[in-house]
Amino acid sequence: MTTIYIAGDSTAARKAASESPMTGWGEFLHGHVGPEVRIENRAVNGRSTRSFLAEGRLAEIEQDFQAGDFLLIQFGHNDQKIEDPARYTDPDTEYRQNLKVFIDSARSRGGFPLLLTSVSRRRFTAEGEPDPEAVGPYPQAMREVAAETGTPLLDIFASSQQLYRSLGIEGSQQLFMHLPPGSHPNYPDGIADDTHFSQAGAQRIASLVAEAMEQTAGLSVLHPHLRV
Repeated sequence: MTTIYIAGDSTAARKAASESPMTGWGEFLHGHVGPEVRIENRAVNGRSTRSFLAEGRLAEIEQDFQAGDFLLIQFGHNDQKIEDPARYTDPDTEYRQNLKVFIDSARSRGGFPLLLTSVSRRRFTAEGEPDPEAVGPYPQAMREVAAETGTPLLDIFASSQQLYRSLGIEGSQQLFMHLPPGSHPNYPDGIADDTHFSQAGAQRIASLVAEAMEQTAGLSVLHPHLRV
């Protein structure tokens, strides 16, 4: 059985019951593959490439990773946090170096790395367009690492921005954690969060990931097993 491992942050990670209805897109990816493919969601809230590696989380994946497996790699949101030295990475140096550690790990074990640009935050410019700087320079840095290393790339930053554009400023709010006070026991004071997804948002992003996989020539071995 082929396994797809997800290494990433809270945008993909499985959420605790206390965080419901917040949902990571990785929780819905299993609905887009056949029964012969297993999804192992190892994404963790709040992690950057630096902290994921420092905490030994890639090493834990390596213990289970088999030849022929896939490693989906999506970071950037927490790599941005310059105020936190445990997580911040420079997008021109350490971030790129860390991505190559993930890539080399999968390849050295006979598997397939797959880079996913950061899912965009919901942020619009004064002109009403999705903000191209919503995750800073990290999506472009990942695109360049993908080109440099010959790694398949799913440009989820671009596709998520197109989704937000199609729904508009108001319509895209439904994809995220926007709840008024008193509407959910987990968030008695309400919440307005433009980074983390509602269940509907996580489902839509998982669909974007599956569609991008289907359209990527370098993933032809997976194509027969996708349910888009």
